[in-house]
Amino acid sequence: MRMAQLSEHSGVPIATIKFYLREGLLPRGRRVAATQAEYGEEHLRRLRLIRALIQVGRMPVATAREVLAAVDDESLSQHERLGTAAWALPGPVPPDQDGSGPDETAQARREVSALLDRLGWQAAGPDSPPGQALTAAVATLARLGYPCDADHLVLCARAAERTAEAELDLLESFPDRAAQVEASVALTVLYEPVLLSLRRLAHVEESARRFED
Repeated sequence: MRMAQLSEHSGVPIATIKFYLREGLLPRGRRVAATQAEYGEEHLRRLRLIRALIQVGRMPVATAREVLAAVDDESLSQHERLGTAAWALPGPVPPDQDGSGPDETAQARREVSALLDRLGWQAAGPDSPPGQALTAAVATLARLGYPCDADHLVLCARAAERTAEAELDLLESFPDRAAQVEASVALTVLYEPVLLSLRRLAHVEESARRFED
């Protein structure tokens, strides 16, 4: 397809497509004339990923370029490619910026470490991006008077395990490694609002079951 068709099928304006081309986010099309190129399904798929990263995931262009380079780097293992892509997404405020004191943060880190040990989760520790985000959240809960220890967190973690298994099963249904990485980023960005909404709906149902006359 030509650029105008690529724009029509993707919903991305031509000017934005040209910007993505200049920034190296979108691969060049196959040159068919001095001023014309053809684009394929891989360009449509890449545009969906770029929009997920920049528009939905609020990722800076420079960071998106690094993530896309990891997506295309076949020297990395699939685990490394998935991790590079997912961990580049913006997360919660880090522990030293959330208003919690050093004692609260230190205790929260101990709880997170205890949780990971109890679960047997060894691929990422408390100093990883998601580990730091969890530490920040636990420290904030403690600062506001809602202690959140490993015994409580393990219940949430087991539910997260089942969600991760379902999502990785879905990823493995995609045809190749690059498509799996692209889907991982898109699903990380787009599924978190789904999970949050489902959690809140579940709260409404449980509250009605317990407290409604």
